[in-house]
Amino acid sequence: MENGFRIEQDLLGELQIPDSQLYGIHTARALVNFPVSGRPPHPELIRAFGEVKLACAQTNRALGAWSDDPSKADAIENACREMIEGRLTGHILVDLLQGGAGTSTNMNVNEVLANRALELLGENHGNYARVSPLDDINLHQSTNDTYPTALKLAAIRLLRELETQVVRLQEGFQELEKRFSHVVKVGRTQLQDAVLTTLGREMGAYAEAFNRDRWRIYKCEERLRVVNLGGTAIGTGLAAPRQYIFRVTEMLRANTGIGFARAENLVENTQNADVFVEVSGILKACAATLFKVCSDLRFMACGPEAGPAEISLPRRQPGSSIMGGKVNPVIPESASQAAMLVIGLDATLTLACASGSLELNPFLPLVSACLLDSLSLLANGCSILLRHCVEGIEANEEQCRKHVNSSTATATALLPALGYQAVCDIIGRAREKNLSVREFVLSENLLTAAQFDDLTSPEAVCRLGSPGAGPRSS
Repeated sequence: MENGFRIEQDLLGELQIPDSQLYGIHTARALVNFPVSGRPPHPELIRAFGEVKLACAQTNRALGAWSDDPSKADAIENACREMIEGRLTGHILVDLLQGGAGTSTNMNVNEVLANRALELLGENHGNYARVSPLDDINLHQSTNDTYPTALKLAAIRLLRELETQVVRLQEGFQELEKRFSHVVKVGRTQLQDAVLTTLGREMGAYAEAFNRDRWRIYKCEERLRVVNLGGTAIGTGLAAPRQYIFRVTEMLRANTGIGFARAENLVENTQNADVFVEVSGILKACAATLFKVCSDLRFMACGPEAGPAEISLPRRQPGSSIMGGKVNPVIPESASQAAMLVIGLDATLTLACASGSLELNPFLPLVSACLLDSLSLLANGCSILLRHCVEGIEANEEQCRKHVNSSTATATALLPALGYQAVCDIIGRAREKNLSVREFVLSENLLTAAQFDDLTSPEAVCRLGSPGAGPRSS
């Protein structure tokens, strides 16, 4: 070591590495070669790599590796546990958009774990004769089986968090369904007045949509549990003992409590990344739901004086640097942007997965970035929408009544009693006389007030079908 640096060597030559750093020469080259996104890999991928490396180390140890040096095995396993806990995340510095199918991430992890193990053993960084990033940390492994396995583990963990947030959002809308069940309002098709409904029923529909997303997300985990760990370079298990190949996935399953299974065809599982396309498609569907619901909330809150203003959203922050008193629907806008980005990331991920070649997909770092970012974006979007918006929504009941009384949608509610042509006549004549539908119907004695109110009650407008409705006799 000279002047705070150590010298490390690879097949391309030597480099000086700051001795304070846990990374090594491969990471140093990657830092120079890939200044692309300015972001390291997703933190959950790094933690998942710790889980994969721990399972590999424990399997190797069980098969006799380091039997003459148990303190070394202990140090390696403890370093892996620190990575799982997130204590080494800040040392994984390579850009998430790297060439080499994730080799730089794998090597950054290997080097950090090796040097941390050396610290635990009281050795100097870079003393790879004692603990080697390749011969010890990467023993019986390849980037091509550890990276996709870590990606699947990270995705499963984030899927579970997303499912939690979607369920909470669903329950938030279910609560609004109950609170607003009595609020009759105008339902719209093509943004035009259509028929009466209740605000509660609209909220219940949102809850059901998110319930469907929740179950899709839950089922996604099954697709990600099949891994190629043990397949090494192309799925043939080159350089790995058969017992290691048979046991390493079992170790990962036992450690994580997740039902991982070794792929029946390791070569196929190494070649193809279509499972990530399938999962991303489910995320895109959830993003579409999130975007649609956010758009509806913005529309129903539009105003507050010159728009529908059927609901009031929580006032989160001033909305303009020039228009005094303006408050914008910033939370639905933010969640909508998360949904838009997820939809775009799905297209990118699909292209990356389709671009695999022969025995490997070299674009897994991009797949990882798109998939894990989508999961985080959706979970965060659902979370803020619930906490900062949905839980504080209030119904503007007077405004809803005003719309109901003046809308042609109210006349449509009279169809079971009066028929289509009579309703058309009512709408036209009420407009001519500048009366509401209710005022005109009562003034012409077409219905009693009780009959009118019954036909436009919350129970009536939410009833499935109309009592007595059927073919009219000629």
